[in-house]
Amino acid sequence: MRLYRPPVLLALAAAACAARAEIPIDACDSPSFQIVQHASSQKLDARAVWLDRRLAKWPGADPAASFKLYYSPTAAIVATVGSKVLGAAGALTLDVFTGAVPPAPATRFKYVQPGPVLAVRAVDLARLPELHRGQMVLVQEAPDGTVRAATDLQAAGALDDLYAAAGTLDNLGVAPGRKQARFSLWAPTAQQAAVCLYDTGSSRARGVFPMAFDGRTGAWNAALAGDQRGKYYKYALDVAVNGAGIVRNLVTDPYSVSLTTDSKRSYIADLAAPSLKPKDWDKTPAPGTVKAQTDMVVYELHVRDFSINDASVSPAHRGKYAAFTETESNGLRHLAALAKAGLTDIHLLPVYDIGSVPEQGCVVPAPAGAPDGSAQQALVKKTAETDCFNWGYDPYHYNAPEGSYATDPADGARRIIELREMVQSLHRAGLRVGMDVVFNHTFSAGQNEKSVLDRIVPGYYHRLDANGAVERSTCCDNTATENLMMGKLMIDSVALWATQYKIDSFRFDLMGHQPRAVMEQLQKRVANAARRKVQLIGEGWNFGEVAEGARFVQASQLSLNGTGIGTFNDRERDAVRGGSAGDSGIDMIKHQGYINGLTYDPNTSGAERPLAELMRTADLVRAGLAGSIRSYPLVTLDDRSVPLAAIDYNGQPAGYASEPGETVNYVENHDNQTLFDINVLKLPVATSSADRARVQVLGMAVNAFSQGVAYFHAGIDILRSKSLDRNSFNSGDWFNRIDWSYQDNYFGTGLPPADDNGKDWPLLKPLLANAAIKPTPDDIAFTRDAFRDLLRIRASSTLFRMRSAQDIKQRLRFFNTGSRQEPTVVGAHIDGKGYPGAGFEGISYFVNVDKVAHVIVDREAQGKRMRLHPVHRAPGAADKRAASAGYDSFTGTFSIPPRTAVVFVEGETSDMGASKRKRNRH
Repeated sequence: MRLYRPPVLLALAAAACAARAEIPIDACDSPSFQIVQHASSQKLDARAVWLDRRLAKWPGADPAASFKLYYSPTAAIVATVGSKVLGAAGALTLDVFTGAVPPAPATRFKYVQPGPVLAVRAVDLARLPELHRGQMVLVQEAPDGTVRAATDLQAAGALDDLYAAAGTLDNLGVAPGRKQARFSLWAPTAQQAAVCLYDTGSSRARGVFPMAFDGRTGAWNAALAGDQRGKYYKYALDVAVNGAGIVRNLVTDPYSVSLTTDSKRSYIADLAAPSLKPKDWDKTPAPGTVKAQTDMVVYELHVRDFSINDASVSPAHRGKYAAFTETESNGLRHLAALAKAGLTDIHLLPVYDIGSVPEQGCVVPAPAGAPDGSAQQALVKKTAETDCFNWGYDPYHYNAPEGSYATDPADGARRIIELREMVQSLHRAGLRVGMDVVFNHTFSAGQNEKSVLDRIVPGYYHRLDANGAVERSTCCDNTATENLMMGKLMIDSVALWATQYKIDSFRFDLMGHQPRAVMEQLQKRVANAARRKVQLIGEGWNFGEVAEGARFVQASQLSLNGTGIGTFNDRERDAVRGGSAGDSGIDMIKHQGYINGLTYDPNTSGAERPLAELMRTADLVRAGLAGSIRSYPLVTLDDRSVPLAAIDYNGQPAGYASEPGETVNYVENHDNQTLFDINVLKLPVATSSADRARVQVLGMAVNAFSQGVAYFHAGIDILRSKSLDRNSFNSGDWFNRIDWSYQDNYFGTGLPPADDNGKDWPLLKPLLANAAIKPTPDDIAFTRDAFRDLLRIRASSTLFRMRSAQDIKQRLRFFNTGSRQEPTVVGAHIDGKGYPGAGFEGISYFVNVDKVAHVIVDREAQGKRMRLHPVHRAPGAADKRAASAGYDSFTGTFSIPPRTAVVFVEGETSDMGASKRKRNRH
């Protein structure tokens, strides 16, 4: 084909484009894309940025040069330095702008490096919407008209300005009814678009229906007569693609609510239809256990992990949504027991449509080998891309359920019904349902087969670097939720899950890559749509191209205070576990944490740690127990009373939250080693399996006693191990199994996959081979039951989950602090007098991480009548050692056994009985 069109044919080219034949039905059964008109193979960087519909900025360009904006409806421009531009249909002259850039685009594009701002002349502004539907190249010309420099332009700023009305669209996707189905697709740069309709997920197209363009919103619309529910569709649209020409993309709907196998086609579904609802779906409410965000006690769980290894689940349901409906299975009985003890939420790793798992015919490897062998991981990695497992942080379609968890992924209805049945079953078990959402990146971008957004509006939905390449700081293709329609997609998606699937809370992956303003819009919109409070929590990490507010005010730890949106607390996590999430090699072993031996039980790494480090770590633990509230005053190791914001954590403030609901406390989640595994690495090797179980309970206790949201990883209560795997996202069922029969924790099932753990193998191998480290069923049962007791203790009183920072400052008091403290014991008192739901006049709790008992004095406890918490006094209490803890009222002295967490109470009130009766109803 011709690489470019000579200038003499420009008028003919424009006419040909305008009169292009409608998309034929054959295109609906073609490959995912076709070249309609091939352009030059030249692909230009996009170094210039549209600030709005009129202004563009070109970093590094010579402001004294002459600038022209060349355009071509056939994407045939060739702009070679030293030659004149070929293949263009025309050009606009741009003037250097000397005024002030309007505040909104100036703020939005503050990160763009210095360079001239160029302005489209007023007479040409009306032409720009049409020019955006073809190719535009910005050229810096020499006096003789030859090219000195040329660049593509990043278009989001212009498109958001031109089509601002798109932000009000409420009908994107398909709205089916008995008499017609209405389709709407936002694609303002497309030259034409059509709906391809199919009777089934695999049949040939039964029709192709042109769509009409709305110049106000940039959306394409079509109405098909008749009842189209249960059928399938795709969109065919022609778009200009940099370096390829005019491409006809056959693509699924980004607003798909369901799909066929492997997401090949979108499914037409009316989510309000009775046929897509389980029996009594509209009558099954969510449990009312969460009155404030701090009431949340979360258990993070992967759908496949939950049941794939559970022999008590029907074989056809293992690894599926349907497993959650088998109420007599070991797994569901485990979750129901946790709900009865005080767990409020199951947070599911991604259940939206993901791109990384085959939905049908996936491989299930069967590894075997020595406890420290490498054969297991070799087999797992050999089948990693074709097996049935992945964490699912690979968004393909945000609004549709994942098909690999459905019993029949080919049927677009089944995944809808079965996901709803799962939610309904968990609600009936007394558990709210949370959902992990990943709007910071997509599985793919560009013209790749599993790219959706970028094949509809090329270059719009993803965050671009200075050259126009997609940023990948999140490991994948970063999305740009600061752009109007990507932000809208995120908000619309969360609203859909909250309303149509009754999802109660959301966890946002790498939430710090989202703008705070967009998260606040989402917060308000979702609450209004759901007509109830929907809790939002997420990872507020500050890194990548958006770090330190480079592009916008982020939804990050230090920027979200005051919003009520919770972020994960790495301060407490690192203090409890030791080191940081990025440690490897000998650093991973020598950096012991508060519960696993720092200074008081050193391992053999040869690293001697000063007592002051233990005391600083104890202060960080106290900060976490206080909810990491910025203004909470703490007496630190140097005997100064300072707000938590003044305590250092790796150059950041230890206290970062304004209110306790903005803190999510955890010591283990799906990322990094499990708590059991990190303790294997950090505890002295000779530590008994019984003591390892006690250390596990200490970590869970710190979390349970901390103000804020309590977040636990599924299996933490049964000593879950991943055989020391630090990143099991693609490690298959073998390294991610859970045993709900409580016989095995799967430590010592082979060396973990080499790609993320290989350099640590010399350190891991002798540990995995050590049979003495592996827990016994008795150890697992002890940890399981101790965790349930911790849940009961937290549920017994709102003092462990106070509502406001002011409450915490007024009522929570630490003792055994300062330079004369016993640093292996944290002791605190919470005043309950007059506090709603306190259950007690006061609570004192202790966490002794040492191998020996300690006596701690609280002068303010003298003369009080305190005794062990009712949970510790119960005949079935798990931790008999905690029951031996003592209190002397005359001296205010508490005796705390070794490696024990214990709670004392003062004055049980009538509220306590009411609280227990409420919990027993679940």
